[in-house]
Amino acid sequence: MAPRKTDPVNVEYEAKAKNLLKAELKRKGVTYAQLAELLSGRGVQENERNLNNKISRGGFSAAFLILCLESIGCSDLRL
Repeated sequence: MAPRKTDPVNVEYEAKAKNLLKAELKRKGVTYAQLAELLSGRGVQENERNLNNKISRGGFSAAFLILCLESIGCSDLRL
């Protein structure tokens, strides 16, 4: 059975994913508007506001996380 959105473990790891992505964006000096442009170049249409909301919630897929990280040129992660 898949974990529920309110499951404390799920909440914890969504927060970790959100913080990881935000930290990498900050480290690379990439804004949400710039990320939207980079994603557009890969065929993914997201605007700055949607990205802000999606990342703030933290409820995005692993595929989205990897897509964003690759788009900003992040090849190494420290967990």
